Amino acid sequence: MQITKNSVKTNPGPSEWFTGSVYIDTVAVPSGPSKLSASSVHFTPGARTAWHTHPNGQTIFVIEGIGLAQRRGGQIEVIRPGDRVFFEPGEHHWHGAAPNRFMTHLAMLDVDDHGNTAIWGDHVSDAEYSAAPAMGEG
Repeated sequence: MQITKNSVKTNPGPSEWFTGSVYIDTVAVPSGPSKLSASSVHFTPGARTAWHTHPNGQTIFVIEGIGLAQRRGGQIEVIRPGDRVFFEPGEHHWHGAAPNRFMTHLAMLDVDDHGNTAIWGDHVSDAEYSAAPAMGEG
């Protein structure tokens, strides 16, 4: 058993990967035979990832706030606490906070054999982001 006390600092999300202010807390790092990488990702209102893929897919679990998620070619979906989203391996997608709400999700994935977590692409444009549905019930 290994216990890591809460001493790992919160890091800002790199501007190459995110639009807006995003903060990342490490939850799990690959170690030994485990390939699990997990992070708690905190998005300020309007903040979002760039388009990206994951070699082995990704699951996000919304902890608080209201967010948005979209796969390339699909509708933007509103996601809320308790919602779980799975992105298939190689599926182009983005996710982030609603325009007027914070959102935190737990991001979980298996790294590939080279330790890669994601392949990052272009930023989600303001026009793409603004196509989100109304934040009513959904």
